[in-house]
Amino acid sequence: YAPWCPACENLQPEWEKFAEWGEDLGVNVAKVDVTEQPGLSGRFIITALPTIYHCKDGEFRRYQGARTKAAFINFISDEEWKSIEPVSSWLGPSSFLMSSMSALFKLSMWIRHGHGYLTENLGIPVWGSYAVFGLATLFLGMVLGL
Repeated sequence: YAPWCPACENLQPEWEKFAEWGEDLGVNVAKVDVTEQPGLSGRFIITALPTIYHCKDGEFRRYQGARTKAAFINFISDEEWKSIEPVSSWLGPSSFLMSSMSALFKLSMWIRHGHGYLTENLGIPVWGSYAVFGLATLFLGMVLGL
């Protein structure tokens, strides 16, 4: 979820009601703020919010059913999750590909925070921040090329 997402805000009450049943169903119910954990949005290929995954025994399945407490409870208690094909190991969150994607998302957030620091805290103009990152990219490319 993301705090600015209207669909996430609409899901919140139903998700909290479902979370109250988590212990009775023998599941952990959680939510992750993708603005605080950008690496996870890369690992799980989050393209729409909110996105719900069911994880069991190292297998990940994307939930795409109704967004109600009853539907969530039935999904677990009736073991409806078994009818959904797990995410392939190639695209699984612990695969090399998705770990790399996570690192890229984290790098992009680091660059964003660096840009904010340069412009807001140090008072460097936006074009100056772009120049700093451009020169850093050229320098890193030269070092790696050597």
